[in-house]
Amino acid sequence: MKNKPALDVCCGSRMFYFDKKDNRVLFCDNRKENHILCDGRALDISPDIQCDFTSLPFHDETFYQVSFDPPHLIKVGENSWLAKKYGRLDKTTWQDDIKNGFRECFRVLKKNGTLIFKWNETDIPVSEILKLTEYKPWIGHISGKRSNTHWICFIK
Repeated sequence: MKNKPALDVCCGSRMFYFDKKDNRVLFCDNRKENHILCDGRALDISPDIQCDFTSLPFHDETFYQVSFDPPHLIKVGENSWLAKKYGRLDKTTWQDDIKNGFRECFRVLKKNGTLIFKWNETDIPVSEILKLTEYKPWIGHISGKRSNTHWICFIK
């Protein structure tokens, strides 16, 4: 693990951070890969720590904030640019994977810490996802061209 005074651990995409190299953020992803997307742009997935969001390598109550941006697609080809960019969920285990991801995010979150959760409901409605955690959302916002992306904040 890099020696960083991280306040936030990001499980998923780093793309919504203003400063992708912010030393207060510890970026985690189970992938480490590079791709050239169909539009010619380079996609570099290079996490600070390569790990699975269902089993985070951190002590309990480590972070003041956790950003959880798991893969949200099921109906996407394994080699599609969407799968390469966002990852994809397994059709048979996605409920357990998301449930375990929430459990791990809340485990590493300090008491009164915040969890920022991002979900795009292209394949799975956000109402189904929120059933997978015992914590209740605090605030949220819908965005995107079709209002499919939900930003939801929880307090532990």
